[in-house]
This record gives sequence, C-alpha cells and structure tokens, in this order.
Amino acid sequence: MTRRIAIVLGHPDPSPDRLCRAFAAAYAEGAQEAGHMVDIIDLAALDFPLLKSQQDFLHGALPDALKPAQEAVTAAEHVVFIYPLWLGTMPALLKGFLEQLLRPGVAFAYKEKGFPETLLKGKSARVIVTMGMPALIYRLWFFSHSLRSLRRHVLKFVGFSPVRETLFGAVEEASEEKRKSWIEEVRALGKSAL
Repeated sequence: MTRRIAIVLGHPDPSPDRLCRAFAAAYAEGAQEAGHMVDIIDLAALDFPLLKSQQDFLHGALPDALKPAQEAVTAAEHVVFIYPLWLGTMPALLKGFLEQLLRPGVAFAYKEKGFPETLLKGKSARVIVTMGMPALIYRLWFFSHSLRSLRRHVLKFVGFSPVRETLFGAVEEASEEKRKSWIEEVRALGKSAL
C-alpha cells in the first residue's frame, strides 16, 4: 500500500556532514524505492519567526515559508521527525516549527467544554533522535523525558497514533561502519513506511 510521507529534518545545521541529514536521505530513498510518496521539510533551509504571544498562536497568519510544510504534514499519512538531542530536548528551531505548524484549526480544535478535538487523526509518526550519550542512559537515567513529552503532549495530542521512536546514541564515538549500519536501518524503516 502506497503511503504519503512527510519527513521533518529538524537539525538546524545545514552541513551535509550531519548524521540526521544522512538519516533523512536514507529514509526518503527507502520509502521511494518501496513506491511511497515523500516530502522532505528541511528546517535549516526555512526562515520563519518564532511565536511570541497567545494572540499570534491563535489568530496570527502562518508565515508563507511554512505553508508548503503545513500542506505536506496535513496531507501525509505518516510523518517522520529527525533531530539531534540538544540540552536534553529537541533544538529550538524544531520546537518553533511545531508551534507555528500545529495551530488551532489545523492540528486541533477547541470545544466549549472538555479536551480539544484532534484534527490529525489517522496519521502515524516516527521520531528518530541522535544523541551524544548512550541511548540506554537516555532511556533509563533520563526516562526519555523530552521524547515522552513530544510523543504525548504534542503528537498524540493532535492525533498521531501510533508514534514510534528510534534512538541512536553515542554518535560522536560511532565508527564509520556503525554509522553505515544505522543508515541502512533507517533506510529499511523508510521501505516499510514505519
């Protein structure tokens, strides 16, 4: 079954040497080889302001630079988020992107009473995170705190389910052979659109 996939490359550094970039390319290649349609949203290539007030969040216009990204995410059946762990969480650029994109009327709708209605139901997500520490330490010592917050308070809140995760730790210490094996692992995820 062909799926439409949006890949959000959340590394702010445009350097082609970044492992996150290799993962985004590998996932896209694997997905396209399997016949899936893929849109890549490279945050390092986008220029957009941060939201600074509730008024902006609720009623401000989406910046023109983000309109294609919003269209890609809302049209996708599966969305992949790829980013490095910085100070224990996602880079600020990715957080600012999510705040701009996942606004009321697009990602959720307020109701008079009760929890907001989720508007992105039926979409699945994969979160791929790179980090300097071993992934096991992030899971066991830090309880995957920021990843759990993204999964529960952002992605599931607006309707994504299931939300799967893949963590790559100790990336600075990894050999070239290990990195190549990780890239192939991500390519296989793309082929299966998971």
